[in-house]
Amino acid sequence: MQEEVENKVVNLAITTTRLTVRTLISGLRMYIGYRKHKKMHDPYKHGKQTVKQLIKQGQGATSMVIGNESLKLFERIARKYGVDYAVTKDRSVDPPNYTVFFKARDADALQLIVDEYADRIMERKNKPSVRENLAKFNEYVMTHCRPDRFREKELVR
Repeated sequence: MQEEVENKVVNLAITTTRLTVRTLISGLRMYIGYRKHKKMHDPYKHGKQTVKQLIKQGQGATSMVIGNESLKLFERIARKYGVDYAVTKDRSVDPPNYTVFFKARDADALQLIVDEYADRIMERKNKPSVRENLAKFNEYVMTHCRPDRFREKELVR
């Protein structure tokens, strides 16, 4: 019995008049499709999902409001920690705000996510703009470099 569990074997039965590579490929595709639709281990979805799916799991939900500009950053961090979450958009405010719902049992991971999210947002705000740095360097080059090094190009026909 233990060997059967360790070495899983798949029996694939295809009814055909002539066995070709094309029929084998179509049979394997059908099997892969069957495996995708069959929920073998966990009946619940993980990661990003709808609010209805999140509440259906019966573990309660907590919410948090985040801004529009940092939704992708937040989703990246939430996937990193493996938290189940749902995002809703509040269209009554301009620009729209997003509310993120979590399972209540993910409170420890939620605290880590909030801390890392806040750190990254503060890093973004403190980081100088690339355009401002470029403007400063252009100004420095124009004032401190010799003017005879630059030549004007004229279009002559």
